[in-house]
Amino acid sequence: MPSIRRAVIDVGTNSVKLLVAEVSERTVLPVLEKSEQTRLGKGFYETRRLQPDAIAKTAQAVAQFQTEALHWQAASIRVIATSAARDALNPFDLLRAVEQASGLRVEIISGDQEADWVFAGVTSDPRLATQSLIILDVGGGSTEVIVGEGSVAYFRQSFPLGTVRLLEELRLSDPPLETDWQSCQARLDDFLVKQVRPTLEPALRRCSGSSVQLVGTGGTTTILARMQLSLTTFERERLEAVRLTKEDVWSHQKRLWNLALEDRRKIVGLPPNRADVILTGVAIFGVFMTEFGFTDLRVSTRGLRFAAVLPSLT
Repeated sequence: MPSIRRAVIDVGTNSVKLLVAEVSERTVLPVLEKSEQTRLGKGFYETRRLQPDAIAKTAQAVAQFQTEALHWQAASIRVIATSAARDALNPFDLLRAVEQASGLRVEIISGDQEADWVFAGVTSDPRLATQSLIILDVGGGSTEVIVGEGSVAYFRQSFPLGTVRLLEELRLSDPPLETDWQSCQARLDDFLVKQVRPTLEPALRRCSGSSVQLVGTGGTTTILARMQLSLTTFERERLEAVRLTKEDVWSHQKRLWNLALEDRRKIVGLPPNRADVILTGVAIFGVFMTEFGFTDLRVSTRGLRFAAVLPSLT
């Protein structure tokens, strides 16, 4: 099957991301990847309404990414939206703004769709295509958990837990206080025990007798890997070679939660505009690994967008 150049623009709760790739069946070769933080979920969780300034920034980012995708000769441009858009009382405000700015239509995908596509995207990496995996995709507004092997996912669920959502709930001091961390940890412990464990445990039992690899995808794991390597640039091969131990994750947690925002912005590998949400991101991974007994975390830079450009999902 000849390759075709496709683009997908992913409208998330924290940022808008662009992938332009050469695609052939299940092979995705990135040509251009970019991200623009627009914080669509800012102020959202009190009112369940997307705010006008965040909508405007998001629509502008989509229009800019459309221009770049066309410059890179993408034959098609797909726009998908996830947690904040699907949970909002006013999603049509976003859809209308994007269409007015770019002429593009937005697909709001369900949590189950998002989980399915994350699995397809991560397993487009041949190194992960045949392994037993539990994938944790931590976004701004939701976290997708998928358990599967090869091309078969036998558990997938989207949970209302994300870095922006949790950050807005906690309203942390700067720098965070010990009581802030205790509140965060207690909130996550309670969520995992009451909402995640009852449905996830049966799926994990299906994996008994085989080694299950925990894979993290999304901004948090990429940033933690960059911090681990002191990388100032995005280098996929180096990032995907990283294995973060549970001790590594908790070490990052301790360091990050003891620094003020301005000091976190100076950390090599941590983009300054992610210095707030990294607190809740590292907390989610640390508490999850402890709760479910995972000793190491493999990093994947592939996920939702890698699936959304595949011909089989268009």
